[in-house]
Amino acid sequence: MTQDLAIFEQHKIRRHYDEKTETWFFSVVDIIQALTQQSDFQTARKYWNKLKERLGKEGSETVTNCHQLKMPAEDGKLRLTDVANYDVFRHCCPRANGS
Repeated sequence: MTQDLAIFEQHKIRRHYDEKTETWFFSVVDIIQALTQQSDFQTARKYWNKLKERLGKEGSETVTNCHQLKMPAEDGKLRLTDVANYDVFRHCCPRANGS
């Protein structure tokens, strides 16, 4: 299992590679922060919490398909973080951009 950072438009995206399934998982909040171009992590986190709530009410499987993995936080500690793979983001990201 590999964990490292990807850079997208100068935003750090935490990611994890699962060798068993050959799948990359990305931090949902990091992706939302980059897509909405938020400089504040907490704002992106609140955005994700609200989006997750709305998707759950709609019965969307997007939230169900998100998992939690321990990833390094800014304070250096490992914290449970919502992560998703490419397929989940493909369905979720149009909403993050307001589409």
